[in-house]
Amino acid sequence: MRINHNISAVITNKQLLRTEDTLAASMERLSSGLSINHAKDNPSGMAISGKMKAQIDGLNMSSRNSSDGISVIETADGALNEVSDIIQRIRELSVQAANDTNAQTEREHIQTEIDSLKSEIDRISSATEFNTKKLLDGSLDARVYSDKGGVQPERIQVSEGVPEGTYKFKIDSAATRAEGDLTIPTGSFPVGGTLSNDMSFTINSVPVYLKAGMSEDDVYGEILEAAEIADVEIEDKAQFLTDHKLTIKSKEYGADAKLHVVTGQSGATFTGDATTLGPDGETYLGKDAKITLTRNSTDTVEPKSQFDEQAYYKMKGNKLTIQSSQGFEMTMKLPVDETTGDGLTGDVSLNVTDIGPMTLQIGANEGQQMRVRVPSTDLDHLYLDDLKVTTKGGPDKAMAQCDEAINRLSEIRAKLGAYENRLEHTVASLDTTEENMTAAISRIGDVDMATEMVEYTKDNVLAQAGTSALSQANELPQMALQLLG
Repeated sequence: MRINHNISAVITNKQLLRTEDTLAASMERLSSGLSINHAKDNPSGMAISGKMKAQIDGLNMSSRNSSDGISVIETADGALNEVSDIIQRIRELSVQAANDTNAQTEREHIQTEIDSLKSEIDRISSATEFNTKKLLDGSLDARVYSDKGGVQPERIQVSEGVPEGTYKFKIDSAATRAEGDLTIPTGSFPVGGTLSNDMSFTINSVPVYLKAGMSEDDVYGEILEAAEIADVEIEDKAQFLTDHKLTIKSKEYGADAKLHVVTGQSGATFTGDATTLGPDGETYLGKDAKITLTRNSTDTVEPKSQFDEQAYYKMKGNKLTIQSSQGFEMTMKLPVDETTGDGLTGDVSLNVTDIGPMTLQIGANEGQQMRVRVPSTDLDHLYLDDLKVTTKGGPDKAMAQCDEAINRLSEIRAKLGAYENRLEHTVASLDTTEENMTAAISRIGDVDMATEMVEYTKDNVLAQAGTSALSQANELPQMALQLLG
């Protein structure tokens, strides 16, 4: 029996301390609900759960991003639905204006409403936004830049099937307007300066009635008024006052542009370029532009053109459409000289970039993104800017323009619908993945309360037993001291 060293107490105390450490760890797990509270608890599990926690947080935020993307698309689609309704109304008014029970005055009143509706289309295009980001003004579409050293087309739009890169072509000959010269015999204006006899002729089936005694100014005014209805342009007044000759040009460009002037017995004459006479031998026509596409297989200049061998083009007035396989389509309006109104010729180089589209982060990792493109839907890009029902044939043309604009809007809205459907599936997929990963990290990091309670109860009993044993061990030296008595 020894009193300097109580070995029994030391052994018992050591075991009790171990039991207390185990009990403390068990209580920590029970109170936190986690099986891994420190890296020492499970180093590999801690590393795995850390990565999974980052993924789960990223998936949760990606789901919110996708939901925000759906809201953006719904906002844009709602605005486009209203634009579509407006164009439907314009088309309805065009049908009304096409009826000849309407006089010119009624058509002007119809045009007043159409002009107001056109202004609203532009307003919706420029004002529709989400979180201050413009949605319909083209800022969310792919940016295309033209080389400043060459001819610069307008209203350039490219489909999603057009890859980034440089695209080159040459305008060999510009689209022309139908034109001719109307000449009133000089003898019709004697020294007094007034018309000597009645005259009548038609411009694109719009009658012009000139009465004897009318001044040169009055005659010019009558022809100008008829030209507005006939949808043609005439040269300035100075030329007419000089030689009583007017150059008349259609406002349209290309092979669809027509100019038909019938002078009858008026004594006036109308002449034009014989190479632009139509099949009837009386109607002068414009000419379509001709271009040459630079193919990627033949281009030797850097940067090389990206047009492939399948690319081809179509002209409608000054509107150029270039198409190829796999959804490749580019549309633009060829420019004209602002002074003369003549089309421009020369080289065109277009640089299609990836700048512009809205990027949605729809995944938890780098590069898991979706790009959303929304083209401009203003009057210019819908080609409704020159829509008029007050001109001869204007209502029919307006109906065709509205049909094309409605088709264009339907195409844009279909793409938005596809985006929205994809994002809805994206949200569902992200939520499911987050749920499964949460279950996985729970299996790694969460404590099994039932099992841990068993361990806790065991450790608690051992702690009580250890405390009792330590108390008994501490009494052993007292028994040794009794020998001294």
